Amino acid sequence: MSEVDPSQDLVGQSDLDRQKLDGPNLMHRATRLLLAFLLGAGSATMQPATRLVAMTVPAPASAPAATSEAPEASGEQAHKATLKPVAANAPNIPFTNYDVETEQQLLALANESRKQAGAPLLVLDAGLSRAARIHAQAMVAAQQLSHQFDGEPSLSTRIADISNLRLDQEGENVALDYDAHHGHEHLMLSPPHRANLLNPAYNVVGLGVVRSGDHLYIVQDFGHALPNYSSADVKNRVAMAVNQLRHQARQQDLQRRDLATADSAACSMAHANSLGAASISPTAGATVLTYTSLHPEVLPLGSEHAIAGRNQRSFSIGACYGRTDTYPMGVYWVVLSLE
Repeated sequence: MSEVDPSQDLVGQSDLDRQKLDGPNLMHRATRLLLAFLLGAGSATMQPATRLVAMTVPAPASAPAATSEAPEASGEQAHKATLKPVAANAPNIPFTNYDVETEQQLLALANESRKQAGAPLLVLDAGLSRAARIHAQAMVAAQQLSHQFDGEPSLSTRIADISNLRLDQEGENVALDYDAHHGHEHLMLSPPHRANLLNPAYNVVGLGVVRSGDHLYIVQDFGHALPNYSSADVKNRVAMAVNQLRHQARQQDLQRRDLATADSAACSMAHANSLGAASISPTAGATVLTYTSLHPEVLPLGSEHAIAGRNQRSFSIGACYGRTDTYPMGVYWVVLSLE
């Protein structure tokens, strides 16, 4: 059997994975061959850009402002992108033959294995389960195991189209078996699938099991769900991180006075899918940092010098959550102006 590299995201199929599954003939094969048809996706981590765009705005009488970008941002595309809606847009497939009992058994077996391994238990998520069921139905229609068929969105996009979850990691197992116990046993015998099942970072799961004759097509979609912060929550966490960094640098706290246009400036970046699209007019002499983040309490790399500057007296924050082509699962777009 060709082994799947767990470092790869939804890639790497063996020749057996590409073959159509012959149901009647498969029943006469030894159980050991079932494992050859299991295909697991290694966990994928969603990396928001810690790209930093900083510009110092001079007094009106000075020359036009020069914009400098960190190396990571130098290749940023300026094209427009439409924010993707959070509502599900997947086809309304009637799941008349999905197996809820087997899904519950697989959840119990997964959590029992995680408990023995010292990993936190998984919580079943309705949105992830719908994504898993849709993909399981697609495998039944194709009579083939795959993580992504021609014309089908990627895992992260499938989840984003259906779920309101904010994930920074996701992974997927797919399998063909006869019942929940054998399916779980075979998945645990395969290192990439076992790694997904026992990954301590995952805290939510979606399960889709569709019966086709005597076979069960199984999909397990895993994720690490983050808190669902409001814009105010994000800004408060950024503010705490700013003053904590100032304390570490032995500098006085900055006065916070959020600009009225800060949030709209952050949202303009999200709508344009570009850090350089912030429509903000800062005070003369201000330094503006724009960046994306999934963890608002963590400031971007390279911002320490600007934030800890001795001449800074106040700051303002703008924040907007947006899902884009670059970030299908969503990310916080932040504008931090230091004066």
